[in-house]
Amino acid sequence: MATPLHFSAFVMNTNSHIQHGLWRHPSAQQADFNDVNLWIMLAKKLEAGNFDAIFFADVVGLYGPVNGSYEVNAREGLQIPSNDPSVLLSALAVSTERLGLAFTSSIIQAHPFEFARRVSTLDHISNGRIGWNVVTSSLENSARNFGMDRLIEHDERYRWAQEYMDVVYKLWEGSWDDGALLKDRANSIYADHTKIHKINHRGERYSVEGPHLPSPSLQRTPMIFQAGASPAGRAFAARNAEGVFLLSPTPEIAKKDIDATRALAVEAGRNPRDIQFLQGLTFIVGSTEEEAKRNEEEIDSYISTDGFLAHINIGLNQETGTPLDPDMPLRDIKQEGGLSHIAWLRQTMTDREPTVRDLAQITARVRGRFVGTPEQIADRLEEFQRAGVDGINVMNWTIPGSYDIFIDEVMPTLAKRGLVKDEPSTGTLRSRFSGQDELLPTHYGRQFRGFFSH
Repeated sequence: MATPLHFSAFVMNTNSHIQHGLWRHPSAQQADFNDVNLWIMLAKKLEAGNFDAIFFADVVGLYGPVNGSYEVNAREGLQIPSNDPSVLLSALAVSTERLGLAFTSSIIQAHPFEFARRVSTLDHISNGRIGWNVVTSSLENSARNFGMDRLIEHDERYRWAQEYMDVVYKLWEGSWDDGALLKDRANSIYADHTKIHKINHRGERYSVEGPHLPSPSLQRTPMIFQAGASPAGRAFAARNAEGVFLLSPTPEIAKKDIDATRALAVEAGRNPRDIQFLQGLTFIVGSTEEEAKRNEEEIDSYISTDGFLAHINIGLNQETGTPLDPDMPLRDIKQEGGLSHIAWLRQTMTDREPTVRDLAQITARVRGRFVGTPEQIADRLEEFQRAGVDGINVMNWTIPGSYDIFIDEVMPTLAKRGLVKDEPSTGTLRSRFSGQDELLPTHYGRQFRGFFSH
């Protein structure tokens, strides 16, 4: 029997997240994403269906070049309009009991003091079920939305991110000692001030005095996720991430990426298994191969090529907004954003260097798409597991339909092979992956526990 995989639903609080055009499908409900009841219904389905978590992507700007047209974005509902997932998580936290709740937030969009307080509040509300996907934002419009003239150079964004992490670790891990919260009615002491510390951080970008206002939550620090595939992103993950999202086109490439990141984690003083890897995949299911192919043809009839090209953000000149030469090799594209996506596309095609002309077709029709029977899908997931993948980030075509099909038709087959846990996940989000509620002793952020007590 195989080791059970972790399962997460990959969604976004918007109309068109990854599979553009599918919001028009008769069964799709994602166009009603403003309705909180849609998400409550989905979260309850996932919890009952033995998923470990629901994970919300997010952006804080438009895809496309500066001063370029965003007609396609609006027409497709391509991540505009979109809502703040962290606010939505509070509703899902009180509507579920076990489901992990992870969300994306960029270092550019919130001051670390405010962000740390908001996350601690969410972790209290959810009884320790919060995860944070750390991103640095690769969209030019995002940078301008937060007062910058242009997007900061790629590796510099990760240096910025590390200081951001240092601040929030100091707040979450170091500002409150264990036992500081007393609630002692008899002696009229709610909290022991000698065990609550100002952090007095003074860095290149931030000056934060503290102390952290919330008391420690069950996890203290939320479970940290990251998805960067560039050298700087991978080094950041090796130091900080507990879960890494992959979009590897094959198990072989997934193994290469996993081995490289785990080797870097060892260099950072961690154990190789301290990081869990979740592969993003989409599924088209049929009781027979013929039915699966018919379902694929139906889905493909709704796909928006315009939407895919706008989303990948690398089919246009980033200065003028004019289309790139369709025969331009991807290796010749020079820009600060989208480097991870370019790397993924180049890995997908091994027989030749892909070009701009290949972008939409590769992205829409190849990216993590499995078409087949539940047995065939189980075979494929076992291949990824043998490559070192610890879990699957299930991307959808329609909400809630894609998850209904996966839970009802695929999960029973996976369960027979031991790829699904016998019992539903309980406890904190981190405990499901590491067996511990709080950061492992080997984690970089754990050094700040007790740091201010001396």
